Amino acid sequence: MEGSETTGRLPVRIPVDSDSIGGDLTVPQDAQGLVIFAHGSGSSRLSPRNRFVAQILNEADLATLLIDLLTAEEEQVDLHTARLRFDIRLLASRLIAATEWADKRADLHELAKGYFGASTGAAAALVAAAQLSDNIQAVVSRGGRPDLAGPVLSLVRAPTLLIVGGNDYTVIEMNEQAMDQMEIASKQLLIIPEASHLFEEEGALEAVAEAASRWFQKYLGSERQAWTEAR
Repeated sequence: MEGSETTGRLPVRIPVDSDSIGGDLTVPQDAQGLVIFAHGSGSSRLSPRNRFVAQILNEADLATLLIDLLTAEEEQVDLHTARLRFDIRLLASRLIAATEWADKRADLHELAKGYFGASTGAAAALVAAAQLSDNIQAVVSRGGRPDLAGPVLSLVRAPTLLIVGGNDYTVIEMNEQAMDQMEIASKQLLIIPEASHLFEEEGALEAVAEAASRWFQKYLGSERQAWTEAR
């Protein structure tokens, strides 16, 4: 898929409480939407899998913002305790902060916005989307733990795509249960055949990226107006 030129990857700092978190922003010249990434437990904005997906989205004229969900000090604490990476409310608050930061930027505030979450980041994305129901237009989960969002699942209004590997049996069950709790009409569970939790098999991550691209194009990009009018 070939899209327009991008501005290149721009390192940014996003204020959170009395500190800040790092981010990498890429904005295609004719960006039609913005996708904010929430990485999984123990990972960061440097996740090669999320960066690959982000590149595919950029080629589809979607801006991307990959962020660290923890401050540098929190990362050191989490390195020894592994506690903060499962603090879904904290992680969701960082996504909300990043969304509010984007809303204040002249080059981003008019773009429709969505979340891409992996592992525990998927739960954080769904919690944040529920709180920002008027501002988040789509959510995609990759190998996610949406079950960790708990009762908030019933409050999510953004069209949601849950992508799971066909060999990731436990996570498939968790995603099926989460789907049952979600009351939105636009929801889908996509199982990638023969793929494991990290989608390391040949072609698996490409399938994830293409499915995410189609979902975000429909609800954030050029097809969004047609979908909105058809509702």
